Order: sequence, then C-alpha cells, then structure tokens
Amino acid sequence: MKTYSKILITIFFSASLFLGCEATRNANNKQKGAVIGATSGAVIGGVIGNNVGDKNNTALGAIIGAVVGGVAGGYIGDRMDRQAERIEEEIPGAEVTRVGEGINVVFDESSGVYFDTNKYNINTKSAATLDKLAGIFKEYPDTNILVEGHTDNTGADDYNMTLSKQRAQSVTSYLSSKGVSSGRFTTNWYGENQPKYDNNTVEGRAKNRRVELAIIANEQMKQEAMEKAKN
Repeated sequence: MKTYSKILITIFFSASLFLGCEATRNANNKQKGAVIGATSGAVIGGVIGNNVGDKNNTALGAIIGAVVGGVAGGYIGDRMDRQAERIEEEIPGAEVTRVGEGINVVFDESSGVYFDTNKYNINTKSAATLDKLAGIFKEYPDTNILVEGHTDNTGADDYNMTLSKQRAQSVTSYLSSKGVSSGRFTTNWYGENQPKYDNNTVEGRAKNRRVELAIIANEQMKQEAMEKAKN
C-alpha cells in the first residue's frame, strides 16, 4: 500500500510528538487505528482532519476526522486493512492508502477509472474497474464512502467545477446501480481547486484529473468495535 503524502506525514509526526504518540510512525496499519486516539481520541482526529480537510485533501481530512481511537480503533483498522488489501488485489492500478482507521483510494487516468476529454460518462474500462470495486463494497457493507471529483486547471473554473461534479456523480450513480446502497455515499466536487500535482506539467495535469474516495466506518461498525473493546 502507498505511503502518506508528505503533508500528512508532517501533520501526524507533529501531533504525535505533541501528544506522546510518536510510536505511530512505526506501527502497522492495525496499530495505527489503536494508537491514534489512545492519548486523545477524537481530539487528534479532529485537529488533523480540520487541517487537512480545509486545505488540499478533504478525503484524508474526512478519514482522520472520523477517528474513534483506542481498542475500538484497532478493531476498525484491522477491518480496513483487509478491505484495502482486497482493493489492491482486484484493482492493482489504484493508489490505495491506509490512513488511520480508513482508506483513501485515488483513480487517475492511469489507474482504472478515467474519463475522455470533456466527458463524464463511464467508459468501458472504467466500468470494469468500478464493477470490481462495487463487489468489494458489497463484501464490506459496514462502511461509508465519500466520492470526490477533481480536474486540472485547463479551461474555465466554472466549467471545471461542473465537470468534476458530473464525473463524481457518475461514479456514485454507477456504483449504486451495481447494488451498493446509495445511502452509503457522499458526493463532493472541487473542480481545479485541490490539485495534488503540478498543473504546469502534462503528467501533473493527468494525475489531477482524478476521482478520489474516502472509505470510513459507518455507525454499525463503530458500535460493533465499541462492543468488542468492552470484552
């Protein structure tokens, strides 16, 4: 699985030093869920979530902001480990990052879900990838999914905002049509406003034309984790 972005590593490290959680740097994925919040629970999750979410990656902000922490967080982290592994197995081109108690998945033009220029319909290759993803989501029903649409900076801002909305909604609608409950989805769009790569290069623009997912525990999984933590 891919590592965190540099900004997220910096935020985690700084928060860990402040709250005495430096051990998260070397923890495995399951332990990360338990250690985050062991000293402060939702406080560290909220601080990191707000900082990341207000800047360049709301998907990561949503994941960290939804942290439970402690033993329950470790249980959720273990479940997310398995789901992330399934996504990597079935969709090897996707950029899959385990973050705290959730999963961040990024699809760009080289990783299975992409759109033709100025289009927002799901093409044949994207459909094949989303079919696999829908199957995994049905295997793991106790999660909520944030779908985000992004573009590069080519063209007018208003046009890009509309295009990112149409693309994000296309992904959500397609997954719902394959039997994933529509109630699990939140769909957002940001046009060209949240680039992750350099828009001055061809490669950077291609990567910025992306759909990004955040997968987090729903209330049922959180309650199950809390019950397990009591035993």
